Amino acid sequence: MNCSSLGIGLAGLGTVGSGVVLALERNSKLICDRTGGLVSLEVAKVLVRDLAKVRPVSVPEEKLTTSWKDLVEDPAVDIVVELIGGTSDAFEIVSAALKAGKPVVTGNKALLAERGVELFALSKQHDAPIHFEAAVAGGIPIIKTVQESFIGNRIHSITGIINGTSNYILERMTTAGLEFTAALAEAQALGYAEADPALDVNGWDAAHKAILLATLAYGFPIDPAKVHVAGIEQVRPIDIEFATRLGYVVKLLAVVREHPDGSVELRVQPSFIAKTHILASVHGVFNAVAVHGDAAGESLFYGRGAGQDPTASSVVADLVEAARSLRQPTGHRGFLPYRETGVLLPVEDTETAYYVRFDVTDRPGVIAEVARALADAGIGISGTHSPVKPDQPDAAFLDMVFILHTCNFGLLQDTLKKVEALDCINSAPVVFRIEKL
Repeated sequence: MNCSSLGIGLAGLGTVGSGVVLALERNSKLICDRTGGLVSLEVAKVLVRDLAKVRPVSVPEEKLTTSWKDLVEDPAVDIVVELIGGTSDAFEIVSAALKAGKPVVTGNKALLAERGVELFALSKQHDAPIHFEAAVAGGIPIIKTVQESFIGNRIHSITGIINGTSNYILERMTTAGLEFTAALAEAQALGYAEADPALDVNGWDAAHKAILLATLAYGFPIDPAKVHVAGIEQVRPIDIEFATRLGYVVKLLAVVREHPDGSVELRVQPSFIAKTHILASVHGVFNAVAVHGDAAGESLFYGRGAGQDPTASSVVADLVEAARSLRQPTGHRGFLPYRETGVLLPVEDTETAYYVRFDVTDRPGVIAEVARALADAGIGISGTHSPVKPDQPDAAFLDMVFILHTCNFGLLQDTLKKVEALDCINSAPVVFRIEKL
């Protein structure tokens, strides 16, 4: 079957970019056959930083450039693929492509979360869609699912583990008893964490993805500055130990939830989830996203959240979708926000149960002082614990844990500020949510 080719302008030939080239080399005939002869994709131009660098894929020298303008403006380029990351040069490439009326495929979650308002406006103005399946959960087709398969559902919630690096670190802390720094070093040695792992461990990689999912589900742009984000840096083996003892596991969890008044709760933080919940069994660098729709009910999507082949798979799927829209124009086929504004629920107004760890000076009355402050605020206590060994009942303890009933997060924060001022408290309390999923 003969297919006439469409030209791809590929910005970035790193791990994912190389994977895209290899996937197209392997499966170009398969794509042509599956699209009934409609789509054939050919790499027409590739943007690289260093022309002399040796790469794992072979691209003819005449197709390489160090100028993004050459790539976007090349008449042989029909679709632009942005895989360089960051939010500065990437924004220039994507915005220029849209202004030129060329569809864009990107895996850049930070770019869309932080500058999506501008880019989606350009997309609408120039009738050039943005496809971004690879921006969330690697090879899991969660973007297309939320955007298309759930189009007839009111989405009640999206809950997920969408950062594989943090999930691997927390699992190694759980199964091997490693400290955070040791588990991180192991993840870096295995290539699961970057040399600079900040966005993975501080929660913002997951938050950027959660913002995109929330925008898809509820239709309005979300300001990242209004999203509550906490990372896993404060998780210690003692927290893992307590979680295990109480029947929980610790996961970096993204929570997106619509409330009856139409407001949207959006937060990312380490959370205790019951061992019996299906998300508790998501291991290693895998991702999982649970979507609850009013018609479809609960659906779970599981797979590799990163890596060359899974992410390249999502990029190629978007390329085929973009190519279809060029071959058979039927109007804008990408995502566009469909509400100008919405209400993001302040994190202070959210409610869960909590695990709170205090660094204390062991002296008589410590537990009573903390309990009194919580009681005065009307916060219920379901349990208190301290890591004292049974064979050493008189040993001093430095950590004290309270399990608290469901309460308003703002109230808890205000109360913990008062507790922190007590002379028996040595540092800011560490808080993890206990999620009811």
